[in-house]
Amino acid sequence: MRKILLKGTPASLGTIEGIVRIINDPYDKNFHKGDILVTEMTNPRFLHLMHKAGAIITDIGGQLCHAAITAREFHIPCIVGTENATQVLKNGQKVIVNASEGKVYEAE
Repeated sequence: MRKILLKGTPASLGTIEGIVRIINDPYDKNFHKGDILVTEMTNPRFLHLMHKAGAIITDIGGQLCHAAITAREFHIPCIVGTENATQVLKNGQKVIVNASEGKVYEAE
């Protein structure tokens, strides 16, 4: 059984395994296609990262927040309202994002 690292509100359904990138600055150059975007919350300045993201996880937000709406439009798994994703997850950590359940699991 995989360890649950985090829970939040499912905002755009899907499951993906990827590498966590905690992003505070939307112009951060250390973000690659398929990375898991982890941030406090998103705004339009994050769109170029969101378009490349394998999944999106935010500390703040609900079903109608920017991250949730954009993720649904881009068909990207998204979990919002985790409260502490930016503190619990670590840069470079491999995780499984199950946005259908609203859970983030430790990957092998």
